[in-house]
Amino acid sequence: MSSLLEINNLYAEAEGKQILKGLNLKINKGETHVIMGPNGAGKSTTANVILNNPEYKKTSGEILFEGENINEESTDKIAKKGVFMSFQSPVEIPGISTFNFLKYAKNKVTAKPVKVFEFKDQVKNYMEELSMNPKLVERNLNVGFSGGEKKKNEILQMLVLNPKLAILDETDSGLDVDAIRTVSKGIEMYKNEENAVLIITHNTRILENLKVDYVHILVDGKIVKTGDASLAQEIEVNGYSQYK
Repeated sequence: MSSLLEINNLYAEAEGKQILKGLNLKINKGETHVIMGPNGAGKSTTANVILNNPEYKKTSGEILFEGENINEESTDKIAKKGVFMSFQSPVEIPGISTFNFLKYAKNKVTAKPVKVFEFKDQVKNYMEELSMNPKLVERNLNVGFSGGEKKKNEILQMLVLNPKLAILDETDSGLDVDAIRTVSKGIEMYKNEENAVLIITHNTRILENLKVDYVHILVDGKIVKTGDASLAQEIEVNGYSQYK
């Protein structure tokens, strides 16, 4: 399999505190990976450091995307290379409609003008598949959306942008069972042999309807165990105490 993302011995800090302490991770095309771990282990930090969020500082190690070192690349350039990230708490953006945001983002990522009518049909079809209210696309981005609507909107963005690597940070947080099934459906719609998914979660429910290749346990800034989907079930029963 062809390597998509490779993280080698990565150390990173935020607000002067060391959070990642020698993280190693390799994701190939066609794979679905899951990172689980206790609060404060560095799960969200991992996602933010991959996208080079300026609030986080790499102190050593490297991140390779399709074999290219992206340590010093800006967040927007990393996104253009094909990395997408959904957020735990999607922000509200008054003054720009969901549709215009999607169109603008698609333009930026592809560097090609969007064919509006074709694009509208595509967005409409995705929203139907995700059981989203079609009127949401006309409203300001995430403004007045419920928690579930915001999370579905993140999955809609992923489908529209069609990145090479989708990083989903606690996308299932606060969702009911039906919404989790819908989010899982969106992930399955996106997934193919040429892209990859990295799911960061503390809840195994989102994994019930997905084919997962690897589960990684992250404790105190590094991955301490990797296994198949059964490892997530083991954590559900026994917790993380054995790894601390």
